[in-house]
Amino acid sequence: MTFGVRNLGLRHRLVLAFSVVALLVSAVFAISTYLLARGYLLVQRERVVQHEAFADAAFVQRRLRSSGADVPAVLTAAGTPAGHTIIVKWRGQWYASALDEGRGAIPAGVLDQVAGGGAASQRFRSNDGPVMVVGVPVPAVEAEFYEIAPLGELDGNLRLLSGILMGGALLAAAAGAALGLWASRSVVTPLNRVAVTAASIAGGDLDQRLPATLDPELATIVGSFNSMVDTLQQRINRDTRLAADVSHELRSPLTTLVGSVDLLNARRDELPQRSQRALDLVTADLQRFRRLLDDLLELARSDGGLAVRPSSSLELGPLLRQVLGEVGRDSSILTGAEDVVVLADKPRLGRLFRNVFENAETHGGGLTGVEISRAGPDVLVLVNDSGPGIPPRDRERVFERFATGATKRGSSSGTGLGLALVAETAAVHGGAVWCTASPTGGAQFVIRLPEVTS
Repeated sequence: MTFGVRNLGLRHRLVLAFSVVALLVSAVFAISTYLLARGYLLVQRERVVQHEAFADAAFVQRRLRSSGADVPAVLTAAGTPAGHTIIVKWRGQWYASALDEGRGAIPAGVLDQVAGGGAASQRFRSNDGPVMVVGVPVPAVEAEFYEIAPLGELDGNLRLLSGILMGGALLAAAAGAALGLWASRSVVTPLNRVAVTAASIAGGDLDQRLPATLDPELATIVGSFNSMVDTLQQRINRDTRLAADVSHELRSPLTTLVGSVDLLNARRDELPQRSQRALDLVTADLQRFRRLLDDLLELARSDGGLAVRPSSSLELGPLLRQVLGEVGRDSSILTGAEDVVVLADKPRLGRLFRNVFENAETHGGGLTGVEISRAGPDVLVLVNDSGPGIPPRDRERVFERFATGATKRGSSSGTGLGLALVAETAAVHGGAVWCTASPTGGAQFVIRLPEVTS
């Protein structure tokens, strides 16, 4: 039971707690009220029955003193209330005002106590329901007087009272549940608002804030949360500006270096062979440095919220053929539906596929196939390579910035930003990218983009 309660949500636990507390309080009140009322009514009823019994016993005593008294006539003349039965033992004979009653209707304890000379009373349940018997010794005429009074009406009233109290307890529990539901909404609604706002901020919408509130208990939380987000946004903007400024400032010396190296490459034949090898190393590192700066600038724009979602239609097949040509691969490896149209920024989407293709060529043993397929409202581009594949534990980590590994896929020839930029660009285009195993044994990168339908 405890395990089940712990598994309930906060709202359900609050409703359950309010219901249980209300039920317990109302149950204690109902039981106390019933016991007090029952005790009071029983005492009052006993007093009334005892008073009537003693009065009837005195009447019977007076009549039995007269010579030649007719006992059945005396019992009839006693005028007892409706439902009461009088039983008299006189001169060893038993007489009753009702034909179906007699000595057997009286409990043995009462008989013994009256026979010993003392009055007695007792409640018990007969075949006709709850009754009360009062026994009175009448030594003046050597008789024993017993009067049996029904308690059915009192029992019915007590049953009605218990039903009303039980209904009241259930109504109180229902009211407690309603109060708990209202209280839980008052508690959970601000938490849900915080959760939704935090999720929006985590998704990149740093302009989201919690709305102001007049509740003094929540005002501090709202103010602290918004202040935290403001500080976070300022730090992210500062870091983004720093990355963008550094990348931009490095472009000028990089351009000078690239121009100088291009000049050296133009007169490569005049250099000794050792200098040519050094020139090749410098040229490769400059190309890698250029790609790194381009990637950093693109990521800085994305982090700074400058990456606007594209809105122009683009045929995917021709773009993929163009990118395959740029990386030196024949377009014959492209298969599937080439007539699909997506919303895209052509340069950025081209960079996305170029990064994926170059990753397969450089770190995946070579690009083996590119397939376009439809999956509901989306387009899937499947890029397969012939490498050893990526272990399942690393398939998400490869999309992290500057992620490297001990395998060939994490060699130092890459910038560590290519696949991170692929994930960022896919998200800007309303899609996603993930890695799985290729049917041929290598790695398979899947790029999902929403298709434009006419």
